[in-house]
Amino acid sequence: MKLELRRATAIDGPALAKVHVSSWREAYAGIVPSSHLRDCTVGFREKSFRESLASGGEETYVAEHSGKVVGFLTLGGCRDLDVDSCSTGEIWGIYVSPEWWRKGIGRYLCEQGEAILASRGYAFVKLWVLEANDQARAFYEAMGFECDGAIKQVNIGATLAVVRYQKRFDEESAVGINNSFQRT
Repeated sequence: MKLELRRATAIDGPALAKVHVSSWREAYAGIVPSSHLRDCTVGFREKSFRESLASGGEETYVAEHSGKVVGFLTLGGCRDLDVDSCSTGEIWGIYVSPEWWRKGIGRYLCEQGEAILASRGYAFVKLWVLEANDQARAFYEAMGFECDGAIKQVNIGATLAVVRYQKRFDEESAVGINNSFQRT
């Protein structure tokens, strides 16, 4: 399997929306209220992605296999007020279509996100995960992230706790930017 990584544009809105909605419905079943997952539609998310990407409000990268978007990564400076935004980047989200899970795509996107942020001089990367999302928490812990103790509440159809993870970059983190991935 070969993947290509490229910067997303507004034209990618429909593909990003499909990946986002299908991954939310699969990963958050039993965590997020089913009514919220049902109401999270491709049409609504497509509009949101198109607007955000057209305005430059999001820095998103897509992973494509044979011209089809199978996952994406959104990142930027850390948005949290309690951290030094000059030294801390943030992975805002990694989403992979459920049919492509467990093929190394999430790992590849995470590693590339880290490499992009490290290449910009950030010393740390942070990200937020739903506290009840054991699968995502295990993934990020396997990637070397650790809880930093911060917890906040978000309302996505119900009030849910999210926990913050962080990772400190080493000297080699910025070296690994690679716009293609090959897995045999």
